[in-house]
Amino acid sequence: MAVRTYIIALAIVSIVFFRFAMPVWRMGLGLLFVAGFFYLTSSWSKNWSTLPTRIFERRLFGFALAFRVIWVMASYIFYMQVNGNPFEYGAADSIGYDETGRDLSSMPWSFALNYWFGPESSGVSDVGYEFCLTILYKFFGPDIILVRFIKCLLSAWMCLLLYHLSSRMLGEAVGRIAGIMCCLMPLFIIYCGYHLKETEMIFLEVAFLERLDYVIRNRKYNFLNIIAPILLAVSLFFFRTALGAVAILAFTAAVVFTSVPTMKKGGRRFALIAWGVLALVLMAGTTMMNEVEMYWEQKVENVEIKRSYQESKGIKWAKYATGTIMAPMIVALPFSTMVAVEGQESQNTKHGGNYVRNFMAFFALLAIYEAIRQKRWREFILVGVFTFGYLGVIAVSGYSNAERFLLPGLPGLIILWAYGVSELRPGSFKLLKPWCVVVILMEVAWAYFKLGSRGLF
Repeated sequence: MAVRTYIIALAIVSIVFFRFAMPVWRMGLGLLFVAGFFYLTSSWSKNWSTLPTRIFERRLFGFALAFRVIWVMASYIFYMQVNGNPFEYGAADSIGYDETGRDLSSMPWSFALNYWFGPESSGVSDVGYEFCLTILYKFFGPDIILVRFIKCLLSAWMCLLLYHLSSRMLGEAVGRIAGIMCCLMPLFIIYCGYHLKETEMIFLEVAFLERLDYVIRNRKYNFLNIIAPILLAVSLFFFRTALGAVAILAFTAAVVFTSVPTMKKGGRRFALIAWGVLALVLMAGTTMMNEVEMYWEQKVENVEIKRSYQESKGIKWAKYATGTIMAPMIVALPFSTMVAVEGQESQNTKHGGNYVRNFMAFFALLAIYEAIRQKRWREFILVGVFTFGYLGVIAVSGYSNAERFLLPGLPGLIILWAYGVSELRPGSFKLLKPWCVVVILMEVAWAYFKLGSRGLF
């Protein structure tokens, strides 16, 4: 049903907006991603359901790594042929990160530290990735393909972490579905071929959620178990400030509201709260917290600046994408770009992955409904607060349909998808067909908006 809906939506968009139809090979790539995700998820969820845990983990990691390595090698060769360099179409941040890593790797550490934390520093939200590149370039030279192979390893490992997290939360069956979806998610595969910070950032995000959930639910705990999620939460500030702030919020909510039996014994709740408070005290007045405060104070101004920039680029209808309009759609965003627009080549490459998000939003909504109906909402406190806290921040910003900024919300949504799939019943299945119509209208409307806002018809 999902693949048929994709083909119908793509056909309608390509016919109605024929002058802006994507090249056939991009359509084929999208179909490969969409069909691969849905057919393999269905097949593997059934065939792998009875595998011993160790064999399942090996297969999950092995296939995830293989898919990512294949994409990295293929995209590297492709971009070298069409662009003359290993970077994607319209690369800006990718090249900037690479150049910064090259420059800092040739300098002493004192210079790098002053660049990141000195009086002329532009903030800490890119320090983490630049630090990783600097270390790799210092030891191995500016080897771009090596960096991307490391991304493949981290992304494959993330699939295992998401499997462990969702299995503890919602049971083995849901955990395996979530792990498989993560393995096959086109956007995670594609980002391994970019020289951007998202792969490392999302790995740390999932590691934070998994380690904190482990401390909350495991019978035994020690200092290292408690300090690990705190350090991982702090590390997120060095990749994206909003993620670090939301991680602290999720940490607090999970510790205070989680009702699992282990939190009621041995003073664990008190220990976690104490360590969390200590971390906040140590962070108070630092560059990280100053940056959080600055973004909060300038949130309205930043949105206005973003909208003005979009309108100056000819995107006339950007002013209508307000938080009030975008927030209710946040579980389905970003929409899939199925038309060829200048400067949107990378979005065309990722349109299949974004379609998966659009279609699977049905199961996220179903999961929310079932969690409330079955009074299981407390089990989602950690992941729910983190995911919707972050997506809420993005929804009211100027980046509510920016796929790159929405990407960190995807791991939490995948857990909801898996739970929604597991709770699908004949009654709720009847709603899936109308949702297919909604998805088709969604893609056609977005194509109209994308072209119309640029005055292309």
